[in-house]
Amino acid sequence: MRPSSPSPAERQMRRDLAAAYRLVALYGMDDSIYTHISARVPDTDDQFLINPFGMLFRDITASSLVKIDLDGNIVEPSDHDVNPAGFTIHSAVHAARHDAVCVLHTHTVAGVAVSSLAGGLQPCNQWALQFHNRVNYHAFEGIALDHAERERLVADLGPSARALILRNHGLVTLGRSVAEAFILMHNLERACRVQVAIQSTGQRVNPVPEEVRELTARQYESGDTNRLAAAPTDPYAREWRALLQRLEPASPVPFRD
Repeated sequence: MRPSSPSPAERQMRRDLAAAYRLVALYGMDDSIYTHISARVPDTDDQFLINPFGMLFRDITASSLVKIDLDGNIVEPSDHDVNPAGFTIHSAVHAARHDAVCVLHTHTVAGVAVSSLAGGLQPCNQWALQFHNRVNYHAFEGIALDHAERERLVADLGPSARALILRNHGLVTLGRSVAEAFILMHNLERACRVQVAIQSTGQRVNPVPEEVRELTARQYESGDTNRLAAAPTDPYAREWRALLQRLEPASPVPFRD
C-alpha cells in the first residue's frame, strides 16, 4: 500500500516542518536523534506529522515525516516508527490545544539548565521578557513514556500558554504555524543562554521594572516588532522567510559602485 498523495496544504506543512527540523539542527538545538517537532495535518483534528525516530534533524525531508493519529497509529505506510516519548508529549498537546498547529520540544544545555533552576526563567533580558508571565512549568516525572502523564502536562500547559518549561528536562513551544513555534523556541533558547551567561558572572542583574516587562511582552504579542504588511495575520512571516534562506546557498550578488 502506497501513501496517498498529500493535499497542497499538507505538502506546504511538510515543507515547513522539515525546514524547522533543519533549522533546529543548524542552530545547534538538536539532541542526537531525540526531541521532536510535530505539526497538525491540515483539515484534520486527530492527525499530526512527526519525525522518523532514528534520523538526524539535519537529514529530515518533507517526505520522510511520519503521519500518526492521536492514538499512536501510523496513518500512512512508512519505513519508520516514532519516538514513544515524542508521541506522549505531542499527542497530549495536539489533543487538548487545537490552536497548536506546531509543537516544538528541545533538550539544549541552556534550556535544561534553566529548567533545572528553582527560579526558572528570569526577566533579565529582552528575549526573556517575551515570555514574562507567559510561560508555564511542568514537574519532571521521568522519561515521558507514561500516557497518564499527558493529563497532568496539559493541565500545567493551560488553555493559552505558548511556552512550557519541563522541569529538569527541557523546553516546549506551541505555534499557530510552524514559523511561530520555531521563532518562539529560538527566542526562548537565547533567553536561557543569556540567563546562564549572566548568572555565571556572579554579578547583580540590572532590574527591569514590572511595567516595562509587561510592555515588552505585549509588544512581542502584537507583532509590532516583526509584522509583514502583506500578511498581517502572521507576524512571524517576515522572519521565517529570512530564516529559510539559511537553508539555501547564498545567491551571488553582483558588485556595484
